[in-house]
Amino acid sequence: MARYTGPVCRLCRREGMKLYLKGEKCYTEKCPVHKRPVPPGMHAQSRRKPSEFGVRLREKQKLRRIYGVLETQFKTYFRQAAKAKGVTGVRLLQLLETRLDNVVYRLGFATSRKEARQMVLHGHVGINGHKVTIPSFQVKPGQVIAPTARGREHPRVKELAQTGLRTLPSWLEFNSTALEGRVLALPAREEIDVPVSEQLIVEHYSR
Repeated sequence: MARYTGPVCRLCRREGMKLYLKGEKCYTEKCPVHKRPVPPGMHAQSRRKPSEFGVRLREKQKLRRIYGVLETQFKTYFRQAAKAKGVTGVRLLQLLETRLDNVVYRLGFATSRKEARQMVLHGHVGINGHKVTIPSFQVKPGQVIAPTARGREHPRVKELAQTGLRTLPSWLEFNSTALEGRVLALPAREEIDVPVSEQLIVEHYSR
């Protein structure tokens, strides 16, 4: 599967804000957004004010990059959200939030969504006791997410088992004894802490 392999900090600078793509580094002074809070490129300082189309495009790109989803798959998510009952923008965010790699990240098994994706691909995560290696797997309410026997040897999982420290959104629960998490419900919009205006994304695809 195609995947962006360039410097992820460049993506944060392009969007003008931290997207938290590199885990713990994003919380330190080493973060390039601290050092150079301007878009990459020679003429970053002299760029014009973006058009309405440009604003909507940037919002879509920002959300896509936060979750590490390529354009084709992102369009598929939008079509699914548009067909579903409810507010299209919120349904889009719910589809992205309930991806397995994101749930693994939210539960604290990984420090970034990229690391969570690698854990899933390498067979470190299971759903209801069965190994799942598809990062885009949609986790449903009631399903249990836990590291496989191999996954329990992962450094981050070992650290989590020792400390038990975590801050969870209310739509997830975590059993520190069993080292497993559960999806309680689909997240409400106020429980999704991504800094985007989803209505601009809906307008982008509806133009």
